[in-house]
Amino acid sequence: MAESNLQLVYGAGNVGLMGILADSVLSAGGSVVGVIPRFLGDKELAHRGITEIHEVETMHERKSLMMQRSDAFVALPGGIGTLEEFFEVWTWAQLGLIQKPIGLLNVENFFDSLLEFIATLVEQRFMKPVHRDLLVVATSPAELLEQLWKREIPVEGKWLRP
Repeated sequence: MAESNLQLVYGAGNVGLMGILADSVLSAGGSVVGVIPRFLGDKELAHRGITEIHEVETMHERKSLMMQRSDAFVALPGGIGTLEEFFEVWTWAQLGLIQKPIGLLNVENFFDSLLEFIATLVEQRFMKPVHRDLLVVATSPAELLEQLWKREIPVEGKWLRP
């Protein structure tokens, strides 16, 4: 991200993969923006060494600010919070509330089961193929970034570039 002059916008945590990613972007000279609810920051989960940190009151405010500040969304392997944020962003894109690329970094096939489930949703007509096609999936960060910026996004029946 730093080499591509892309700013990381994330949940401001100092633990797990996101803490490692933030440290990596910073050590490569990149910029990192974090958004964290006060109740999480107060538990000392906030990464205090990032470029910019915003403390908000609620999780809803956190997601809203992160969506406003981001040009694209990428889910890394993670838990229920990651999935909740991923599905909300994807739902907003499906509804046309955002027109930004969405990606899954499928490291070591982490998301294969989810992708199979999504294929089942389309097959059984619970999801339209155009909504499945909002997702960009790649196994390496470089490949994912390249595909995200080439992605065309459906807006009002037309496919547009971000």
